[in-house]
Amino acid sequence: MRAALYDRYGSPEVLYEGTLAKPVAGPGEVLVRVHAASVNGGELMGRAGKVRLVTGLAGRGFPKRMGVDFAGEVETLGSPVPGLTEGDRVWGTMARSQGFGSAAEFVVVRPRQLALAPAGLELVRAAALPGVGTTVITALRDKARLAAGERLLVRGASGGVGSVAVQLGRAYAAQVTALASAKNLDLVRDLGADEAFDYATTGAADLGPYDVVLDTVGTELSAYRRLLAPGGRMVSVAFDNRRMAASLSYIAGSTVFGSRRVRFFSGNPRHQLFAELTRLTESGAIRPVVDSVYPLADIAGAHRALEAGGVRGKLVVDVRASRAVSPG
Repeated sequence: MRAALYDRYGSPEVLYEGTLAKPVAGPGEVLVRVHAASVNGGELMGRAGKVRLVTGLAGRGFPKRMGVDFAGEVETLGSPVPGLTEGDRVWGTMARSQGFGSAAEFVVVRPRQLALAPAGLELVRAAALPGVGTTVITALRDKARLAAGERLLVRGASGGVGSVAVQLGRAYAAQVTALASAKNLDLVRDLGADEAFDYATTGAADLGPYDVVLDTVGTELSAYRRLLAPGGRMVSVAFDNRRMAASLSYIAGSTVFGSRRVRFFSGNPRHQLFAELTRLTESGAIRPVVDSVYPLADIAGAHRALEAGGVRGKLVVDVRASRAVSPG
């Protein structure tokens, strides 16, 4: 099968479309024919060799693979799975123990790692949601316990996570304030933000107070934590790559602030989260925001684009495409 691979750590140019043996579903496993996968920030760090302790263990040497989430169809079942049959449209993510690997024609996963994809949503566009969607549900519903009428600040609101957070905040009946670049303010308003500010001209000192702050940037955590009202909660789903140790130390040390500490988590979603994301998408509460779609052969181009910044929503890799694909 075709798959996105790399034989050494480095820039996006180390990525290429290679060939691996087609996997086989064993008992209790599902073989998925992948239509598309998205590109995530963690993959950039893995490819560059910035988290070798993790990628070394999961990948077990070179060549290493790319891709966390996927949307596709059930090819075969290793054993019967209630509610799942061959040909079903599904979406999900690789298990944390598997590492990367969804940017390929086929993946093998456990049934708990997927759910039926939303009816009526084209699978290439659907691939933009499993990773970021389940992250946002966990952040706002489970970690922050966002309630109707509360004030929510989304930092990095036009990106992959942020664009979903604005929509889910609206669905939860919160008052949503979005921070994004000037060119993306109309986008985040269209997604449901009550207020939208240009981060280049509006800093932490110009904002607040908020009941919940969702940070997707990872810098200036202390400044944004100070915007929390009494009983407020802050969740960060990113950290400053240039000052990783300092960022992690601050998150750990923030526990002294009690309920106003900075919450951070590493996602490893299960079936119930994917099923909830399907429900929210089918209800119209959440829709994918796709910046551009790349063929598998140009996986390097997708990584270059994400590293360059300014991406609106998600970059998607169409595994089936054999040539360049028009922006989504």
